[in-house]
Amino acid sequence: MNNSIQVINKYAIDTLTADRAQALRASALAAKHTLESGSGLGNDFLGWLHLPSSIDEQQIQAIEKSAALLRSECEYVIAIGIGGSYLGAKAVIEALSDHFAAYKTTAGPKVLFAGNNIGEDYLYDLMDLVRGHKFGIIVISKSGTTTEPAIAFRLFKEMLEKQEGKPFAQRNIIAVTDERRGALRNLATQEGYATYVIPDNVGGRFSVLTPVGLLPIAVAGFDIRALIQGAVEMEQEGDDQIMNYAITRNALYQSGKKIEVLANFAPRLHFLAEWWKQLYGESEGKGHKGIFPASVDFTTDLHSMGQMIQDGERTIFETVLSVGDQQHEVIIPSDGEDLDGLNYIAGKNVDYVNKMAELGTRLAHVDGGVPNLIITIPALTERYVGQLIYFFEKACGISGYMLGVNPFDQPGVEAYKRNMFALLNKPGYEEQSAAIQTRLKG
Repeated sequence: MNNSIQVINKYAIDTLTADRAQALRASALAAKHTLESGSGLGNDFLGWLHLPSSIDEQQIQAIEKSAALLRSECEYVIAIGIGGSYLGAKAVIEALSDHFAAYKTTAGPKVLFAGNNIGEDYLYDLMDLVRGHKFGIIVISKSGTTTEPAIAFRLFKEMLEKQEGKPFAQRNIIAVTDERRGALRNLATQEGYATYVIPDNVGGRFSVLTPVGLLPIAVAGFDIRALIQGAVEMEQEGDDQIMNYAITRNALYQSGKKIEVLANFAPRLHFLAEWWKQLYGESEGKGHKGIFPASVDFTTDLHSMGQMIQDGERTIFETVLSVGDQQHEVIIPSDGEDLDGLNYIAGKNVDYVNKMAELGTRLAHVDGGVPNLIITIPALTERYVGQLIYFFEKACGISGYMLGVNPFDQPGVEAYKRNMFALLNKPGYEEQSAAIQTRLKG
């Protein structure tokens, strides 16, 4: 596939024997077959697999119409959700945005996020920011009862109704939820909110290309058609690159590399890495197995985490997101006195220096025993970000099956919730509450 994401693994598994490579490829092909045939664990959550090519024009137009309404009536739009219900949209918006858009006067509303934590000061500050300004809400929850987004929605719904009146609130609150059931679906029906459906067969961390992600991304002013088209390209033509990544990371895991560090040299990719961490951590971390997903922002973190990566325990491998073209050019000027000693790069653009820092870092880390996988991204545009999203999603499904786990459930996530509900004296958790109190007293 020309003009697309490419995977380079020559700095990662150059010592892998031919027999081992053949065995891993056979394992990956079997995992790919399991995924595509729907014969594996979690097969009721495979709706994302052919999602890009199945999104119809009617749905795209509806999302664009809703986004246009919010953009015309609101100064801010608060997207309320947690985990996959916010990280995908946040990742795409950040990857495509002006770094300092929050401080500039631009056309259309600023998309803000809530319901992804239980920070009281965070919620207070956000409420203080939107007080006196027209704002809308996109509330994203399958059930409507998940603690973090439910608290945020209760607060901002009440605030919006008091501030702008109920008709404005009803028009500018959009619910993305279950098709038929749940507290949020019932409320949306009762209040007359516009709604979009979270498909039953798409888990949260795979939901970027559903209205969960597409609606906030469209409100932020980005081209969701180009995003979808990039994902379609990867769905239809990207299997070679997807398999390359899945095979390589599993080869490194089996050789004792237990931590994958996703590194970028482009500040816009910070939240893409956060989304990737949820995707792989929640999908693979089961049965006391799985590659631990971590991330770093270079060159910033070379002055902090760089020491650990270069000289720490050799259980790490790096996957480097390498971005090609930049949107702008900034030339380093010459200085007559040259007190900072930078005249040797005068006349060069800043990205040239960044690319040399990237190459120098890769070479140093490989020399230090840190294998490097490279994923090249031609540019940070909607098309290529769409490719990257689907690339990571399908590679995750294949990699999870290679590992021998169900990539599409998350049973461990419920443990903290049961304890929290018991400590908060939620009805139905009395027995566990008593057990916890006894434990704490002991």
